[in-house]
Amino acid sequence: MLVTRSVALFVVAALFEIGGAWLVWQGVREHRGWIWGGAGAIALGLYGVVATFQPDDNFGRILAAYGGIFVAGSIAWGMVADGYRPDRYDVIGAAVCLVGMAVIMYAPRGGQ
Repeated sequence: MLVTRSVALFVVAALFEIGGAWLVWQGVREHRGWIWGGAGAIALGLYGVVATFQPDDNFGRILAAYGGIFVAGSIAWGMVADGYRPDRYDVIGAAVCLVGMAVIMYAPRGGQ
C-alpha cells in the first residue's frame, strides 16, 4: 500500500511540475501572458508541497527518484499537449529512467 501511495504522489507531483513548467512556457515563449505564467508558478509551488507527503524521509532519495517520473512524464505530456511523437530512443530512455526510479525508491534496504 505504501508503494501505491508513493507512486500516486509521484504522479500528482509530475502533473503539477510538468504542467506548471508547460504553463510558464506557454505564458512566456508562446506569448499567452502573465496569467498563464502565474498559474504555472502556483502549480510549481504545489509540486514542492506534494513531494513532502512521500513516506520516505530522505529528500535526496525522493527528488532523485522523482527524476525518473519527470523524464517519462515529460515525454507523455508532450505527446498529449503538443502532439510530440517520441522515437524508440525516447521510449527506451524513459523506461530506463523509470527502472532507475524504482531501484532508488523501492529497493529493499536491510535495517533501514
